[in-house]
Amino acid sequence: MLKTEWYKEELANNESEKKHRSLAEEYSFFQAVKDGNMEFVKQNCQEEAFTNPDGMGILSKNAITNIKYHFVITVALITRYCIEGGMETEQAYRLSDFYIIRMDACTSIREISDLHHIMVLDFTGKMRLLQKNAVLSKPISQCVDYIYAHINDRLTIETLAEHTALSPSYLSRLFKQNLGISVSDYIREKKIEKAQNLLRFSDFSYIEISNYLSFSSQSHFIQTFEHYVGMTPKQYRNTKYKSSW
Repeated sequence: MLKTEWYKEELANNESEKKHRSLAEEYSFFQAVKDGNMEFVKQNCQEEAFTNPDGMGILSKNAITNIKYHFVITVALITRYCIEGGMETEQAYRLSDFYIIRMDACTSIREISDLHHIMVLDFTGKMRLLQKNAVLSKPISQCVDYIYAHINDRLTIETLAEHTALSPSYLSRLFKQNLGISVSDYIREKKIEKAQNLLRFSDFSYIEISNYLSFSSQSHFIQTFEHYVGMTPKQYRNTKYKSSW
């Protein structure tokens, strides 16, 4: 009977040292795609995390079928994360169908792995473009990219002015015209967004997150977080920790 087989399988799994990957690791990857974090996703591809047998569940005794099942699961999750992140629903589903059909024709693990990398980078690139407003001027687009890539640094209008070769006062006015928000408010919003992800998908303490994002103090971090989110970091983690779509 199936129940008997399950108990035998569960006993064998308990005695085995092989464990599935942590939810935090998986959520971090899918969140990176959703956020358009190209650097993180490229690193994941370079490390061949998708085909790494450590932590990968066995869905089929046939190696190629097993990796194909994992591909479909990955595409399905990425699709839903990207829809949640703002990608047009029909576009996301069509992109998913396109890559699943292409994968179905693959005949080797290497082919499937290479297609996986192309697929995740495609979704990530499209999500990154969504993060930008198409009407942004070049200097503001440069600022947005710089803030995204250096979110853990102490960012100032002077730093961005130097990066764009503009005066701080002119850049400040241009930023407000393009995005309808001041540079300092934009930076704080992005830092809090990053803090939310860390609170959901990592085990970093509040002081570690505060230091990582270069807040002047833990109390300043808590105060800023509560202002933007409407609850303290502790309350947020208690309700959102490892939660997903």
